Amino acid sequence: MCRLKIKEIIVVEGKDDVSAVKKAVDAQVIMTNGYSLDKKSQDLIKKASTIGNIIILTDSDYAGETIRKRVEKIAGKQNCKHAFIPREQSTKDGDIGVENARPESIIEALTKARCVRSDKTDTFSIYDMMQNKLQGGENSSLKRDYIGKFLGIGYSNAKQFLYRLNNFEITREEFELALKKYEEEDKNAN
Repeated sequence: MCRLKIKEIIVVEGKDDVSAVKKAVDAQVIMTNGYSLDKKSQDLIKKASTIGNIIILTDSDYAGETIRKRVEKIAGKQNCKHAFIPREQSTKDGDIGVENARPESIIEALTKARCVRSDKTDTFSIYDMMQNKLQGGENSSLKRDYIGKFLGIGYSNAKQFLYRLNNFEITREEFELALKKYEEEDKNAN
């Protein structure tokens, strides 16, 4: 069986994450050692980012988001892609982590990895969030979760979701397709 080869270097938090990623894909992986991000890890990340893009794949919790931001700062936004595994696909016995994800979930997250825009444009606004009931609605959280999975930008609160829409090169067409898919699934569920 031929495993998917990822040309970018993948940055994860711990050794169990490295093992999980290597089971899923053929790729080079750098470990941050969690929050510590020691000098050796920082140097490896800097060097990797000068060679090509890196993909940041951290846990979908507060610590993972903090580490993601630190890695992005070390590597430079322009050298980073971001991959997100949905919480329910990376949770086992109440523990959230990349190491808990099935290989299929890791592959899906990596294939949906998104670059950060170098030229910030506000394609989406608070109006889009409100109009499409992604903020302030009864099921806004569920809708953001679904659309975040579909677009590969992960789950987040409304403010962070709007930031990701505008900074992860999401097009209006992709956004509208995600909304349409959500509406179809919601209609079929009821």
